[in-house]
Amino acid sequence: MINGGLTDNILEKILKINEYPALKQPCKASIKNLNAWFGTKLVLKNVNLDIIPNSVTAIIGPSGCGKTTLIRCLNRMHEMTPGAAAKGQVIVDDVDIYDKRVDPVSIKRRIGMVFQKPNPFPTMSIYDNVSAGLKLNGVKDKRLISEIVKESLEGSALWDEVKDELDKPGMGLSGGQQQRLCIARALAMQPEVLLMDEPTSALDPIASSKIEELVHQLKKDLTIVTVTHNMLQAARVSDYTAFMYLGELIEYGPTNQIFKTPQKELTERYISGKFG
Repeated sequence: MINGGLTDNILEKILKINEYPALKQPCKASIKNLNAWFGTKLVLKNVNLDIIPNSVTAIIGPSGCGKTTLIRCLNRMHEMTPGAAAKGQVIVDDVDIYDKRVDPVSIKRRIGMVFQKPNPFPTMSIYDNVSAGLKLNGVKDKRLISEIVKESLEGSALWDEVKDELDKPGMGLSGGQQQRLCIARALAMQPEVLLMDEPTSALDPIASSKIEELVHQLKKDLTIVTVTHNMLQAARVSDYTAFMYLGELIEYGPTNQIFKTPQKELTERYISGKFG
């Protein structure tokens, strides 16, 4: 049994669809000896993890285990919290993003993020929500901006639903549409990696399903790292799964392997619902 009554047979069917190859190089990002603190509290402990290009990596584990902190370290967002610090290496395409010579703003352009709750800019239209980052970064060509807005909304599977009402407030959309608008906003910056922090936790099942379908489409052009508490969602959408506990990376590998034949007893206990 898993996730409050869903049978292993259902999980088996999901995993059979997602047969993935063994973990191997090349890597899009390589995390090496990463530690992170909030004040004096150590919340990530010597994490080492390789992220494969054009794949979906799910990070699972109980609340407070460091999942969100880990992905916030991947685009240097963690250090924006007062008193927070990180030490180690996050190498993206052979560049250590924590090197002192690297501009943190440039990293946030390359590595986008979608948060747990949809957060459209409340006073902006749908169009302005998507184009805001472009304008902030000095893009002035209106035709180019319009093209990118359209491409980004198409990329987030939202264009057909909003193409005739781009001047309406983004906050007027449904919850699922708002989250896809936030994905479009991230896509407009043409990131190489997209981080998603429980992107469906505030959505209903139908909206969640649309986001999951979207993730499958986006990995053709992007590398995606997502945090989720939902074991079946991790099995459905991810190529690779990392299980974390108390700030440590316990096990990492192809999702099929992690869910079917975990190597660590702690992983098996969590996935089977014995704790967490």
